[in-house]
Amino acid sequence: MRYVMTVSPDFPPAQIAGWYIFNTWLQRQLGVQIHVELYQNFANQRTAIQNDSIDLIYANPFDAAMLVREKGFTAIATPLHKSDEAIIAVAVDSAVRHIEDLKPGIRIATTDDPDVNLISMIMLEPADLSADNVETQAVDTYVLVAKQLLQGQADVGFFLRDAFEALSGVIQRQVRELIRSEIHVIRHVLLVSPRMQALRPELQQLLPAMGNDAKGKSVLESLGLLGWEIQEQEDTEFMIDLMDTLVS
Repeated sequence: MRYVMTVSPDFPPAQIAGWYIFNTWLQRQLGVQIHVELYQNFANQRTAIQNDSIDLIYANPFDAAMLVREKGFTAIATPLHKSDEAIIAVAVDSAVRHIEDLKPGIRIATTDDPDVNLISMIMLEPADLSADNVETQAVDTYVLVAKQLLQGQADVGFFLRDAFEALSGVIQRQVRELIRSEIHVIRHVLLVSPRMQALRPELQQLLPAMGNDAKGKSVLESLGLLGWEIQEQEDTEFMIDLMDTLVS
């Protein structure tokens, strides 16, 4: 049997090779065939999920609800000491210094990353801003979000913290962080489908121990991770409930 693994489209492009390295390591450890399928955006990935084409997924917390409650996926692990936080940034020479300086009608550059957009819009609330009184411009990548700021085509940009910190030095010197979230409990999570459920106990043994040997540690470094920790199903349900609360 061959399984299919995918990764939330919001991971930094520099880590593409890392996921293929991780997959090679995983296949050798499990003795099974796993094919990596990456998607350019969340819409394409969700189509694959709805078509039951995915068995193992490093999932965005926003999508975890659909995966767990509609598709029967179960949690395996989550990255060690790594939460999903959002950053709102402006061009370095922007007159905006505080969220409250922002006015209705501002232009926002975003990707289609659902949890980042949700958290960022909540952080705009002190300025009495909402989807009803701002202009949103969706682009494909966080590099393009930064480009919108640098070219004066957007007033603020929404970033996943890890993506913002992975921007090149040249770009980082031309943008300025305005505010970042500190929620801590919202995380990407590794989930398995019902078809792959029999491998869940073995995966929960293998992943937390990856850092115990040189090869596993090297694979983790290629992913930009310190390690994995077990994610119990109730922890995933708590995160899903929290996301539901934020949406409402």
